[in-house]
Amino acid sequence: MTSIDDLFKASGVGSKRKLEPLRDPNEIYKSARLTSNGRSSRHARVDDEAADTSDDIEAGPAPPLADDDNADYGPSLPLDEDDDEEGRFYGGGITAEENEVLDYVDGTEEGASATPEKFDIAWLRRTALNFEKRISKNAELRAKFESDPQKFIASEADLDTDIKALSILAEHPELYPEFARLGCVASLVGLLAHENTDIAIDAVEIINELTDEDVAADDGQWNALVDALMEADLLGLLVSNFERLDEEQEVDRSGVYYALSVVDNLCGWTATAEQVVEREKLLKWLLRRIQTKEASVSQNKQYAAELLAILVQTSSKNRRKMASLDAVDIMLQLVASYRKRDPEKGGEEEEYMENLFEALTCLVDEPEGKTKFVEAEGVELCLIMLKEGKLSKAAALRLLDHAVGGLGQPSTEVCQRVVDAGGLKNIFTLFMKKTLDGRAVEHLLGIFASLLRLLPADSPERIRTLAKFVERDYEKTAKLVRLRQEYATRVAAADAVVREEQSGASAEEREERADDWFSRRLDAGLFCLQTLDVVLAWLVAEDGGARRTIKGFLADQDEGLGVIKETIQQQIEGIDEEDGEGRDTREMLTTLVEFLQ
Repeated sequence: MTSIDDLFKASGVGSKRKLEPLRDPNEIYKSARLTSNGRSSRHARVDDEAADTSDDIEAGPAPPLADDDNADYGPSLPLDEDDDEEGRFYGGGITAEENEVLDYVDGTEEGASATPEKFDIAWLRRTALNFEKRISKNAELRAKFESDPQKFIASEADLDTDIKALSILAEHPELYPEFARLGCVASLVGLLAHENTDIAIDAVEIINELTDEDVAADDGQWNALVDALMEADLLGLLVSNFERLDEEQEVDRSGVYYALSVVDNLCGWTATAEQVVEREKLLKWLLRRIQTKEASVSQNKQYAAELLAILVQTSSKNRRKMASLDAVDIMLQLVASYRKRDPEKGGEEEEYMENLFEALTCLVDEPEGKTKFVEAEGVELCLIMLKEGKLSKAAALRLLDHAVGGLGQPSTEVCQRVVDAGGLKNIFTLFMKKTLDGRAVEHLLGIFASLLRLLPADSPERIRTLAKFVERDYEKTAKLVRLRQEYATRVAAADAVVREEQSGASAEEREERADDWFSRRLDAGLFCLQTLDVVLAWLVAEDGGARRTIKGFLADQDEGLGVIKETIQQQIEGIDEEDGEGRDTREMLTTLVEFLQ
């Protein structure tokens, strides 16, 4: 049976983010449960002196019947459940006054649920006015009684309550434009500079809730809120809080997490993500945070690495800015610790490592990133990981593939460094393994294609690369042809299914499903097949022995160089010539086709 104590404990204040009740039922009850002598009337007791038999008996067991002087004294039998509306109380363990208190509390709760508050512009204006008054009052009292916190602590508690009350706006994003127009967004952001870090953390937490990706706000509502936040210097104040909060303290550590989450929310749109990167102080703090030495990688350290990875994925502008801050060198030093050591599986450190590699992979897509990568000996580190790494091996291979990719002198320099650092042995040893997953094959083929395209003609590096395909009776060239046959079979099967679906589809359906069909062809291995054919075409063009070997293996399948030519022509047709790289690629492929006659 539930005790009275448990029932009243259950009626207390809820979690931190819920609004405080207008009146605490515990306080109401506490005032009613004590008798005039200061003792509780909730429990029966036996006093040292004989009980007074006067008429002012308040509560307790019912007296025995008058005609039964020998009856056993004690609690009366439980009431019928019909007499107890909720089936909560049995016997005489509660006074009439306490019953009234419970009825009052129950009635208040029922009334509140029966008439829910309407959250509209009128409500928002009232709330905004009260919020501004709380801020002003607290500021005034703090200034007046600076050396006597007891004089302003109550106003601070009121302000804290009003800040938390704003969380309801996340359920009503239609009010965001008005919230910004009233100036409340700027006031909320201003609280990040409050002397009391608890108030600042509460404000950050509310901003995090209002900007959360799960809020059902349309673009206009989102832009109204975010524009107001940025105009109020949200990013600058977040950096200030990063620097003053002490992550050794649990509350401050949570505050840093909420602040990082706000930055994460802002990165959902390219324009705001670029504004974030323009704040050099924020980027520098994130770079310092991922270098902080910890016994084990904390959630905030991992989150900082994740944010950097998100920011560099957003735009080329962000990648160039990050590269200028020596982010490549910093991150290479951090991932170097995983040459032979794996992070704990499924922990924060594993995700931390993955985010560092993800950020590096994006950074080396830019010419500035490639240059920094070579200067920081990133090529050599990746080659060591290909040989000795475990969990880091796949990430290092992907990073190397992106580093050698693209056009221009920086890409060529990376390719030359791969050969000069003895990387051909590591790469081809990995390629000749009996079991390779699809991702590894894709990146190895990408590296081969980049080396053959970018290494200067007749250069020592190019000659050494071609020699690898020729050595041991063209065994590596033979494996390329076998892989081509495997991928061609898979793509042909996917093409057959797509053609069957296209035959029964209308013109409108074909247009709608075009992307889906292309995606299925890619999943079947179309990209690898196209890259394989480019590599084979280069070998046909460069070496007569390779040409005969390739033709011989294709002939075993009743095929000729025409199948390679067909695939490359399809690539030519799909190239966008608006940029310089597209035109250069088209010219290269057109030249290769001529060698496939």
